[in-house]
Amino acid sequence: MTITIRFGPADPLNCRFALSPVWETQAALRVLAHTPHGSPHGGWVRRALPLARSLALEPLWAVLPARGYTPDFLFPAPAAPAAPVAREAARIRATEPACAHAQIARALAGTPGAARTAVGRELLADPAAAVETLASAVVRAWEALLAPGWPRLRALLEADIAFRARRLADGGLGRVLAALHPQVTWRDGTLRIARPPRHSRVLTGGEGVTLVPSAFVWPVVAAGFEPPAPAAVMYPARGIGHLWAPAAPLDPPGALVRLLGRGRAAVLTALEEPASTSALALRLRLAPSSVSAHLSALRGAGLLDSCRVGHQVLYSRTALGAAVAAGRADEPPGQPPAQPPADG
Repeated sequence: MTITIRFGPADPLNCRFALSPVWETQAALRVLAHTPHGSPHGGWVRRALPLARSLALEPLWAVLPARGYTPDFLFPAPAAPAAPVAREAARIRATEPACAHAQIARALAGTPGAARTAVGRELLADPAAAVETLASAVVRAWEALLAPGWPRLRALLEADIAFRARRLADGGLGRVLAALHPQVTWRDGTLRIARPPRHSRVLTGGEGVTLVPSAFVWPVVAAGFEPPAPAAVMYPARGIGHLWAPAAPLDPPGALVRLLGRGRAAVLTALEEPASTSALALRLRLAPSSVSAHLSALRGAGLLDSCRVGHQVLYSRTALGAAVAAGRADEPPGQPPAQPPADG
């Protein structure tokens, strides 16, 4: 079973990355409902599941089956690189009742007997009320389960986007799409995703595909949005295995501390993956103002680059910065090695 998305001539020009708190919330709820054990999120599940059971999320869980269709209206296409939850929830609430009824019925049909339960019957009986019920449940789940840990989650997702942006610069969109996930292939202008249900879509308006990194969609990808919903692929972000690990205090090498000072050495050492000022401050347990000053100094010295992703600025090591962090601060090829200053 394969999902295929065939690109038109203009579509590669309009592919983009985006973050979606609403999408991530529902991916997290699917983990809680269907894969509570044996995932990288096991510790988070043990902490979150008792709270989730107190939030009256049964209507939402009813339309998030383990496999099969999920209502498209619950996944509004991110209108910005990182749309606020309130804006995404407002777009869910704007769904026409007739459209909501059809999509809810299709989702319930994926679980035998779901449409005949009390929750299923209530959702189908009043689709306008169902839209409000589901939108409110998404917001409750976000506020209770994901918002407290969003800085850590967002740092992971933004680092993934920065990594793939470098791949785009190095090898073009084809290289980015082909490396998203083992289930995803890119060939002859067609994106193929090896998973059910069978679905084919031809892009005709030059809208491209929105690529949404996720911590909780692991280990698969999610796609197959049907018109008029925009085409999108939600894929596992890099580094999920270390997401919930406690942050170990960094101990920069002594030589690096002597060269840069402890604060700047810690910041440079921490940037194994691109990160924002707030993410670094959280990890290093430093004031954001101090981290910002260290980043500015390191960037001014040519050890860091920066790029903007939505409202965030992500920092990453340059080749020189990577060499300094590794203790190999050699001169660039073709230049003589630097000589220490003469005494006197």
